[in-house]
Amino acid sequence: MLIYRLAVIILTSFALWFVSPTEAKSQMAYPGEELEYEVSFLGIKLGTIKMITEQNPTTLNGKKIYKMKAVIDSRPGIPFVDLHSIYESWMDASATYSHQFAANTKKSENNWIFDKYIMDYDHSVINLEKYEDKKFISKKSIKTSKKWNDGCSLFFTARQLLFAKRNIKIPTLVQEDTVYTTIAFTGKEESMDIDAVDYPIKTTYFNGEANWTGIYGITGKFEGWFSTDEARVPIKAKMKLYVGSATIELVKWKRGSWKPPKAD
Repeated sequence: MLIYRLAVIILTSFALWFVSPTEAKSQMAYPGEELEYEVSFLGIKLGTIKMITEQNPTTLNGKKIYKMKAVIDSRPGIPFVDLHSIYESWMDASATYSHQFAANTKKSENNWIFDKYIMDYDHSVINLEKYEDKKFISKKSIKTSKKWNDGCSLFFTARQLLFAKRNIKIPTLVQEDTVYTTIAFTGKEESMDIDAVDYPIKTTYFNGEANWTGIYGITGKFEGWFSTDEARVPIKAKMKLYVGSATIELVKWKRGSWKPPKAD
């Protein structure tokens, strides 16, 4: 289950903060964009995470939204690991919070768990539903006056807020719980090397701390590097588990003619 821990971390650490509710810049929310990341632990390749921006914007209950998807898969052949998950987020056009979230996760060979979060801000409530093999299991509601990010929309919120140059504490919905994450957008530019290109990339650095404990004890500090351009593509991230440090690195992308910007 180690790959699952890493998948949860990358999705929750790539974006956890708030800005004024202006619409997301089109340069960041690029319809049809696909970004693929390799997850490794102590040099061992554990799996991949693919982030997809669907052909949008569209509407949900009369509100303009962006539809995002994360596809998470463990690498074949790893003993005792068989993870396959699809996360979907209906993110507000401001790219700062979510209206709806769905997670479909493989539990066993023929068994899937489905979670659905509906953020009903008009009535100050979040409704959470759980299903197993398409059968209803449970439902609960959380009263709230805040707006929340989920594990998929957070990835895109980080890109929207990359150049904020401030520390922010943001409400975060993780594992059916309402928690907070503190993140510092430093605005510091750094050169970053990855295997996918043969030149150093111009990136902007940030770091933060998850002030909560998630599945399998996930908590604590993390850091990331996003491209210093209007696309603000996540290039690399490092997170700490109770068993050590994990690395997430960009390996493939599909985004028109975009290429990682060269460092000066």
